Amino acid sequence: IPDLTGFDKTEVVSPRYSRNVYDAAVRNIGVKMITVDTPEELENALSPRTAMIYLTSGSDASSGPLSLENVAKIAQAKKVPILVDAAAEVLTIPNVHLQKGATIVAYSGGKAICGPQCAGLLLGRKDLLMSAWQASAPHHGPGRDNKVGREETLGMLAAVEAWVTRDHDADWKTWLSWLDHISRRVSTIASVKTSVQEPTGLSNKSPSLTITWDPATLHITGEEVAEELARTKPRIALGAGGRGNEAEPGTLGTTSISVTAWMMQPGDDEVVAERIYGVLSAKRGPRSTDMAAPSANVSGRWDVDIEFFSSRSRHTLFIEQDGNWIQGSHQGDFTVRDMIGMIEGNEVKLRSVERRPGASVMFIFSGTVSGDTISGPIHMGEYLNATFTAKRHSYPKERTRIVVPKGPPLAT
Repeated sequence: IPDLTGFDKTEVVSPRYSRNVYDAAVRNIGVKMITVDTPEELENALSPRTAMIYLTSGSDASSGPLSLENVAKIAQAKKVPILVDAAAEVLTIPNVHLQKGATIVAYSGGKAICGPQCAGLLLGRKDLLMSAWQASAPHHGPGRDNKVGREETLGMLAAVEAWVTRDHDADWKTWLSWLDHISRRVSTIASVKTSVQEPTGLSNKSPSLTITWDPATLHITGEEVAEELARTKPRIALGAGGRGNEAEPGTLGTTSISVTAWMMQPGDDEVVAERIYGVLSAKRGPRSTDMAAPSANVSGRWDVDIEFFSSRSRHTLFIEQDGNWIQGSHQGDFTVRDMIGMIEGNEVKLRSVERRPGASVMFIFSGTVSGDTISGPIHMGEYLNATFTAKRHSYPKERTRIVVPKGPPLAT
């Protein structure tokens, strides 16, 4: 591993809805991922080479043609095990996924169960769990690099023991009380409205508070509030929304932030309430929404040199400009994808997303145009930053008449 030469089972089958950035944990051992869209494709994909079926829990796995129960009927007939990735779910005892036909279920230790971040749980058929244990750390081999220490092992055990004795209904009421405190604090601000959502699913199961307001009244958007609270102390992580689809009477729409309760600690609600109140209640004047006229026409082809932390790459941008707005395509190392953007004055902002089954990388170019050059940083989310310099492509100046033959050549 990951050289599977000579192995009998070298393939993992997965419904398209289950392909995600986390299935790298499966791909890393060298298997071939086969993505299917229908029960017929699933049945045809299963063969003596199939090691397992990989499913992520959620709405698609709960209902529909490729639900866990439907997949299990097909898999059991061919004796193919099913791994369900339930990382962010609450732990159910007896386990709902095993009851529906899963062979093994995987949970994250550091999410709903509140155990160590680098620990987790595998539940299911003992013979397969023992095989997984043999291949895992601390035993030597390809699993050694995923070592989990004794501290995390005992921490995970303690988290499960605490889970089965906790009063989960009382926890829920506590979370709601924290959100209520935040809601009451910010609701006194003009145009602010709040609502609480209580999800019924198993994944990321926590009540959350949505705070909406009219940006024309408070002169700030949800994205700006979330950014300010994320970059100043004490830092607070919030969800953020832009203008909503439903406009309040006499306004241009709404903007919002959201607060999730399940990872908060006693007293955090006081801090969050005061921080949000302070930002939303701050006095601000109206801001013009007019965009500065572009200082250049950047339409055309641009050759882009990108500096990553330890490597360089050459990309190409194809830009069409319509006033302040930009559209086009971004040719990267492996794919060509659509791109959108804007230009205000000499500031150019472009965005594209590299998407493929099991992977997603966003590129946000933020550059300054000067003549035939655009340069600046690239923001890549969790992958941090890079820098780029783009130069307008110079085409050859050759002037040559082109003759179109009237038939095939007589000689080669």
